[in-house]
Amino acid sequence: MTYFNVTSLVLGFAFLYLPIALLVIYSFNDSRLVSVWGGFSTRWYRELWQNEALLEAAWVTVRVALVSSTAATVLGTMAALALVRFGRFRGRTLFAGLVYAPLVMPEVILGLSLLLLFVAVGLDRGFWTVTLAHISFTMCFVAVVVQSRLVTFDRSLEEAAMDLGATPLRTFYSVTLPIIFPAVAAGWLLAFTLSLDDLVLASFTTGPGATTLPMRIYSQVRLGVTPEINAVSTIFIAAVTLIVIAASLAMKRQFVAERNGART
Repeated sequence: MTYFNVTSLVLGFAFLYLPIALLVIYSFNDSRLVSVWGGFSTRWYRELWQNEALLEAAWVTVRVALVSSTAATVLGTMAALALVRFGRFRGRTLFAGLVYAPLVMPEVILGLSLLLLFVAVGLDRGFWTVTLAHISFTMCFVAVVVQSRLVTFDRSLEEAAMDLGATPLRTFYSVTLPIIFPAVAAGWLLAFTLSLDDLVLASFTTGPGATTLPMRIYSQVRLGVTPEINAVSTIFIAAVTLIVIAASLAMKRQFVAERNGART
C-alpha cells in the first residue's frame, strides 16, 4: 500500500509540474524551435523586452489583476460577513445564490451575459469592462474562503472589545480583521491568480487597447509556440511563486506571533 501511495503521489506531481518545468527549461533554449534544444541562452528574454505587444499585454493583465482582486476581496469579505453575521435575514437565500452563482456558471455564459449588459448600458469595452468582469467572477471565491474562517470565529473576542468601549467599526479593524486576515489574504491571492489566468471572460469583455496576456498568447500559439512565450510565462510563474511564498511566510509569522501572545 505504501509503494502504491508513493507511486501515485510521484505520478500526480509529475503530471502537474513536469510541463511547467519543461516550459521553464525551454525558455532558456537557444534554438527558435521550441522542441529542439540548441543550448543554453537568455536571448529570448532579451527579445522579450523588445516585444512591445507582449509587454503591453502583460502590463494590462497585471493592472487588471491588481484592481479586480482588491475590489473582489473587499466585496467578497463584506458578502461573507453578511452571510455569517446577519442570520436568516429576508432574501438571504437569493443573496447567497447570487454570490455563489459564478462558482457553477460556465464562463462562456457569464462572459456573454456581461457582454450583453455592457452593450445595453452603452459602456465602451476596454480595461474597466474586463476588470468588472473579473470582479464579478472572483468575488465568490473570496466569499467562500472568508466565510469558512468566519464560521469558526470566536465571537467572545469581539464582545470583549465592545465591552471595553470599542465601537463596532473599531472592533472590526482591531479584532476581527487581524484574526481573519490569513483568509482574506488567501482570497486575494486566489482572485489575483484567477484574474491572471482568465481567457474566456476577457475575450468577451475586452476592447481596443485592453488585450490581456492570455489572449495575446492564445492568438500567437495558434500560429505556433515561440520561445518568447516560454520566457514571459516563466517570468509570470516566478512572480506568482514569489508572491505565494511571501504570503505564506507572512501568515506563518502572524500565526507564531498569535500563538506566543496566547501563551503569555
